[in-house]
Amino acid sequence: MTHSSTSKTGKGYLFALSLGALGVVYGDIGTSPLYALRECFHGEHGIAPSHDNVLGVLSLVFWALIIVISIKYLVFVMRADNRGEGGVLALTALVPHDLREHALERRWLLTALSLFGAALLYGDGMITPAISVLSAVEGLETATPFFNPYVEPITIAVLFALFVIQRRGTAGIGKLFGPVMILWFVTIGVLGILWVIRVPSVLAAVNPWHAVRFFLVNRGHGFLVLGSVFLVVTGGESLYADMGHFGRRPIRIAWFALVLPSLLLCYFGQGALLVTHPDASAQPFYETVRRLAPGMLYPMVVLSTAAAIIASQAVISGAFSLTRQAVQLGYIPRIAIVHTSNEEIGQIYIPAINWVLMIATFGLVLGFQKSTNLAAAYGVAVTNAMIITTLIGYVVARHRWKWSRLAVAPVALAFLFIDSSFFASNIIKVPDGGWFPLLVGIAVYTLMSTWKRGRQILVERLAQDSLPLEKFVEGVRPDSPIRVPGTAIFMSRDPAGVPTALLHNLKHNKVLHSRVMVLTMITEEVPAVPPEERLEVQPLGKEFYRVITHYGFMQNPGVPEVLELLKEKGIELDEMSTTFFLSRENLIASKEPGMAIWREKLFVLMVRNAQRPTDFFRIPVNRVVELGMQVRL
Repeated sequence: MTHSSTSKTGKGYLFALSLGALGVVYGDIGTSPLYALRECFHGEHGIAPSHDNVLGVLSLVFWALIIVISIKYLVFVMRADNRGEGGVLALTALVPHDLREHALERRWLLTALSLFGAALLYGDGMITPAISVLSAVEGLETATPFFNPYVEPITIAVLFALFVIQRRGTAGIGKLFGPVMILWFVTIGVLGILWVIRVPSVLAAVNPWHAVRFFLVNRGHGFLVLGSVFLVVTGGESLYADMGHFGRRPIRIAWFALVLPSLLLCYFGQGALLVTHPDASAQPFYETVRRLAPGMLYPMVVLSTAAAIIASQAVISGAFSLTRQAVQLGYIPRIAIVHTSNEEIGQIYIPAINWVLMIATFGLVLGFQKSTNLAAAYGVAVTNAMIITTLIGYVVARHRWKWSRLAVAPVALAFLFIDSSFFASNIIKVPDGGWFPLLVGIAVYTLMSTWKRGRQILVERLAQDSLPLEKFVEGVRPDSPIRVPGTAIFMSRDPAGVPTALLHNLKHNKVLHSRVMVLTMITEEVPAVPPEERLEVQPLGKEFYRVITHYGFMQNPGVPEVLELLKEKGIELDEMSTTFFLSRENLIASKEPGMAIWREKLFVLMVRNAQRPTDFFRIPVNRVVELGMQVRL
């Protein structure tokens, strides 16, 4: 259940939401200490862990968490909630319609940006489980070389178990996420304190001058290290996308009360270790444990793996939610969506996405082998997504919130400067693995844009031969055509025109049912539509009805619910005498204006592999008649 759909109040419930946010929202960013500082000092572009360099990197880490996460996302971006929901698609839906409708170029650019931003998150969803779990399991190597050959198999086994349990839902084990993450954050915070007490001088890194001096002294090399510093904020986009599960206030409370202090203490503790033990740069996180209490290393590997699994679960669930939004908004074909909980609408499982993510994650682990190699692929996609969020956020602030350009431009430019700096420092990772998330993003964007454009072309082609529904009803006479008992429900994309299936049924069978309904299901650019606003019934005379249903992009439209809503309005339908008519288009790619021929062929392939309307809309299969027709794109 989303935060916006509950009426519960009180401190106890607020605490419960904040606890839940720890497990879902902060899993990704919470496991960054496993590898972030290691990459700064030991990665391919790592810099020597001298005292000044350590203070410089810690200063960059501190201000990145403050500016990017605390200010940009927690304060600015999370103001842009679409009826409680977040994420780049929900953000784009907040752009005023008049701006998108009267400026074709800007409309196309905003749509393209939001689609590409959403597509990039799939690459992130593949890399996060791989790098998080692999980094956690690599702690065994710190304990003993015995485990060196077994790190990859153990990682694969953990990931396999994670993806297999998705079909059972996470409602049960999800209750453990919050307490486990509390233990995680408290533990890494205490570890940090113990090391900062030993070397309190690292606290001087709060002074931004150390970050400035780091760049002045190291110049180009320092700029390359910025790409590794970015690893501390990679969970920012996921944080915003998961906002709908808990709401702004619980997420902010969890961040400022526990997550931010724990992360800062952990990073400063690793910095204190490196100042006194530069040789620990290969695994600074686990070395903070081993050099304090060697006996605690194995329990820490177990806790780290649990935290990594929770981080991965959050990203996987985010990919499921993003996919459902994209399906409902018409960006990807219909796909099987399984609800794993009778109580929480957000608990869904999408088999196709789950197995694609699993195969990709296995391939990343086996291909890159080490988490430090995976770090080279991490960050490129997220920096792009962050830039896109900043740009669309500016448009929303200017045209929806009506902020003056003088007020919003400096803020947006500051965020854009930081995002662009992170992007520039990460773009050099492309040859070392950064190509993977970009390739995934481009591929998914191509599919999404092709599906969206293909549907528009299909609607245009069908509209060319369409007849206004009112005009058709006017032509129906009492004695012609013959009316047969029962109700016929014709599914239609366009509520104004006569459905193709209706015309074909009349042409071939020469009859009409005694009651005819034209049903159109519309997805609005809001997360949810209240039940009282969901159904429109327009009598057209002669027992013809136009029925329009409105759903949000976080809701699943279904015929059983429509029948219940009709019943509430006094329109009883006997299931045994009701027939649903669907049109099945046989699409043929052509050279007519529209899309490139290869994209038309891709669209045809996607249509053929989309989930059947009867399954997606949950139409009783024994009451369906499908009528085919050929359409040239």
